[in-house]
Formats: sequence, structure tokens, C-alpha cells
Amino acid sequence: MFAASHLRDARRDRAILAGSLVALSGLAWVTLWLWAESPWARYLQHEGGVGSLPLEAALFTLGWVVMIIAMMLPSSVPLVVTFGALVGRRPRPGLLVGLLVGGYLVAWGTFGVAAWMLDRGIHAAVVALPWLAEHPQAIMGVTLLAAGLWQFSPLRDRCLDACRSPLGFVMNRWQGTSPRREALLMGIAHGAFCVGCCWSLMLVMFGVGLGSVTAMLALGAVTAVEKNLPWGRRLTRPLGVLLVFAAVYAVAG
Repeated sequence: MFAASHLRDARRDRAILAGSLVALSGLAWVTLWLWAESPWARYLQHEGGVGSLPLEAALFTLGWVVMIIAMMLPSSVPLVVTFGALVGRRPRPGLLVGLLVGGYLVAWGTFGVAAWMLDRGIHAAVVALPWLAEHPQAIMGVTLLAAGLWQFSPLRDRCLDACRSPLGFVMNRWQGTSPRREALLMGIAHGAFCVGCCWSLMLVMFGVGLGSVTAMLALGAVTAVEKNLPWGRRLTRPLGVLLVFAAVYAVAG
């Protein structure tokens, strides 16, 4: 009787956690949609010269984190739920799960800041180099080509394998001796592997602009399928080929 009750409680807790993460992602999607329709939408497009540099950086970082919650967090629900089940009987399990998710967002937020700085450098190069200003399609072409070639990288395969094995990932990194520290570091590690899988696709998203909710939905769906469904790995190479062809079209079109 006790075992059956405990099993029901565990299932209920997993369902509540998964539902909470999905609801958080849904709220982030609504926030992005409202932001994209507001006068502040230009900050999602990471356009230069729309305000002071610190303000641009802060608002872009905020938009980037909201985008990661909307797009990428759903693909990590299995890992977060697995971790939640593991720590469910420890003191303050919600805090540990929060630290895991926080670490994940720290990893992606760091990448977002780096991407924003790269974008500022590209804007400066366009101003300094007339050829780039006359051929903006070259920048998108290079971005698409890099994303396409990365789909064939063994390092990306390794990162994807880590993301597709939530139970193994959690068990290999959880000792339980310093719960808060381990939860945070596990979240950062998971975020780093997720960045390894998706950084090139996110740069494509960056080039399109964070205000394109339709493009974000499509990329988020592809990421979730590739990371979680049994046949998701079959998308990797065809997506790479598609991106390479898109690069050729962007330059020649």
C-alpha cells in the first residue's frame, strides 16, 4: 500500500513539474509575441544605434533569456523531470530544480551575450568595409554554411548524445554531497552541451532576428524532436544539407 501510494505521489510530482515547465515556456512565447508587437521590438532585432550600449545589451539579454525559455527549455523537460524525481525526497527539492534550470539559463545567457558582441563587431565591419555593406547576403550565407557544416561534426554528435540521455547525464553528475552546488553545475553542464548542439542554429536565428516568432517556433520544434524522439537523430544530416543549400541560395539569390 505504501509503495503504491509513493508511486502515485511520484507520478503526480513529475506531472506537476513537467506541466509547470510547459506553462513557463508558454508564458515566454506570449511574452515574445507581445514584445515583437510592441515599440520595443527593435531590441529583439538586435539593431544598432537604438539607444545606449548598456541599455541595448541589457534588453537584448533579457529577450534572449525569454527566447531560450520559450524555445529550448521544452526540449530539456525530460532531464529536469528526471532530476526532480531524483531529488524529490530531499529538503527543498524545488530549490534544487530551480538551480538546475538557472544553471541552464546561465550557459545559454553567456552564449547570447557572446553572440550579441559578435553582432556588434559585424555591424562595425559593415560600416568599415563598403564591400560588406554592398553584399549583406554574404554574412547570412556564411552563417548558414557554418550551421550546415556543424550538423556533420562529431563534436556536435557527442553533445547531442549527452542531451538525448537525460538519466545517464543526471546519474553521472549527481553525488548528493553538495546538492545546491551540484544542481547548479549540472544545469550549466547541460546548458553547455545544449549550446554545443544548437549554437549554429541559434546564430541563424540571431541573423533572422529574435522578433520572428514563426522562425523560433519552427527551430524550437526541430530541436525538441532531434533531442527527445527516438527517430530525432534522422533529422541531423538532412537539416545540414538543407542549411548548406540555403547558404548557396542566400549568396547566389
